[in-house]
Amino acid sequence: MSKSEIVIAGYSETAVQFKSGRSAYDFAGEALAQLLASTGLDKAEIDGMSVTVPLSECANPFFAVYMAEALGMSPTWLNYGGIGGCSATGGVARAMSAIRDGHCEIAVIMSADAPSTRWNANYAAFRPEFQDPVGVQSPPSVFGLLMSRYAHQYDLKPEALAKIAVTQRNHALLNDNALDKFRKPLTEEDYLGSRMIADPLRLLDSVMFCDGANAFLVMTREKADALGIKKYVYPSAYAELTNVNGTDPLADITETGFSRIAPKIWNQSGLTAQDISMFQPYDDFTIAILMKFEDFGFCGRGEGSEFILSTDLSYSGDLPLNTGGGQISAGQPGLASGGLNLAEAVRQLFGEAGERQVADPKNALVTGIGVIPFARNWGTSAAMILEV
Repeated sequence: MSKSEIVIAGYSETAVQFKSGRSAYDFAGEALAQLLASTGLDKAEIDGMSVTVPLSECANPFFAVYMAEALGMSPTWLNYGGIGGCSATGGVARAMSAIRDGHCEIAVIMSADAPSTRWNANYAAFRPEFQDPVGVQSPPSVFGLLMSRYAHQYDLKPEALAKIAVTQRNHALLNDNALDKFRKPLTEEDYLGSRMIADPLRLLDSVMFCDGANAFLVMTREKADALGIKKYVYPSAYAELTNVNGTDPLADITETGFSRIAPKIWNQSGLTAQDISMFQPYDDFTIAILMKFEDFGFCGRGEGSEFILSTDLSYSGDLPLNTGGGQISAGQPGLASGGLNLAEAVRQLFGEAGERQVADPKNALVTGIGVIPFARNWGTSAAMILEV
């Protein structure tokens, strides 16, 4: 992946809303309008599109085609992203390949969802037969099992998880797009006093389904320059893995796909964990962030709690963490949520983050997480490095 070849040349993000009463199509239209306004691009110039599968519409196998119709677009390349919270970064990577192969010149990566207004997901597979009947019906239940196993194997300090929650809430206070409900201060005592959802997972370890959208423009640097676009960032590394340890019938639930793809990320970019200016990880639950600190080499396996407690994770600190509040404190716009962390990374690298702007950022590490199967680690792990 050549740093000088293809870029993200624009981004947009709607405000996160709860029970908005709006559709994914409506949010997508808002995100596209913002994107066109910020870049000055004419919609007719976009000839490629990647669309994320939304929870609010995922029973519709032709959603991506209908999205093109709803937005009045006629792409020559269309991708339907079905890897959940990895679909935004995965969509960028796939668009880069499509552009290199000549299938399109300018692609929009569109993620829009409204699950708090309309829930239309049907996970099917083995879940109705084996998973749902025993009560493991939601991501918090499965992450509770993951947290329990991690705590059995390693040192898990509640104070470290509290620090993640409090740090990200402080960042959300400075983010106008964050859910209104979450734009109030949070303390360690608030976290430790929050009720157990799936022991040892607390309410404030968790995200809340909301509605929203985000979009990104991908094109060559030469094309961006020709269009007069002044700001862009380079995706210098990308890797993903689905169904880690898939041949192992009793896999270690604490071993994630990130432990496998991290070496690829560092090899492609030529960077190390110590070179990263900010970390924008997919954060459906606090334990996922802690485990990713370990998997990417910010600290050793089992050392996540101590690393968090000894590191300044604020936007002005040593390793800024989810500087927009992340999904935990901005709200999770369904399966558009992977784009929330990506949008914040691009915003920071564009120097447009306002009061929470990281000083002189050189790069960002962004991650995504896919579906949550029963008694295994999450389904897909994806990571991307962006550089200025």
